[in-house]
Amino acid sequence: MTDPGPLVAAGRDADIFALGEGLVLRRARGGRSLRAEAEVMEYVRRQGYPVPAVDRLSDDGTELVMERVEGPSMATALGRRPWTLRRTGSLLGDLHRRLHEIPAPAGLRGAPVGSGTSLVHLDLHPLNVLMTPKGPVVIDWANAAVGDAALDVAITWVLMKAGEIPGGRVRAAVMGWGREAVIGGFLAGFDLAPVRAVMAAVVEWKATDPHMSELERRRMRAVAEAAAPAP
Repeated sequence: MTDPGPLVAAGRDADIFALGEGLVLRRARGGRSLRAEAEVMEYVRRQGYPVPAVDRLSDDGTELVMERVEGPSMATALGRRPWTLRRTGSLLGDLHRRLHEIPAPAGLRGAPVGSGTSLVHLDLHPLNVLMTPKGPVVIDWANAAVGDAALDVAITWVLMKAGEIPGGRVRAAVMGWGREAVIGGFLAGFDLAPVRAVMAAVVEWKATDPHMSELERRRMRAVAEAAAPAP
């Protein structure tokens, strides 16, 4: 076991600790192996995709040491620079397209919904993109799989649209307008017909996540219903 420094961030199933020398330690909870995650990160990095470099993996796979990336999340950056909303949404769309153009590595697990041959992240939204001085860096590759590119777009769309906006009615209205601008920039350039076609299946898959609250499930189902293709 690696002796880490202070806690930097905590996710739903892993914690990130400072490690010194420009490194961080990602430690899985519950003994989950990070080996597949580390392998796909190194694979896409060799293809020129922006991810943290992997330094080493513990023998049991539960501890991943990787490059420390400095910068706010895309979500935080949007709050600081609201005039970039649509442009930043477009940048997120570009990250999706760039990823989907990379051939999926051999042996990668299949996506839990549908079928396809694209490399998909399945959690590529503004909280999992860090905005560094050198450009965006994509983190949290735990769900990476081979599947339908439309599935990846649909997941990001529903997660951004269904997220709760804190605060009063006026703040919610303003933040809601900003969110729509980001989503509009993100979706521009995609063929939305196949994305809409998989939306309901995406939501039912995400609804099985034990970390999701019942309110989140209801919000996601409402998004899927509104986005459903016309009969």
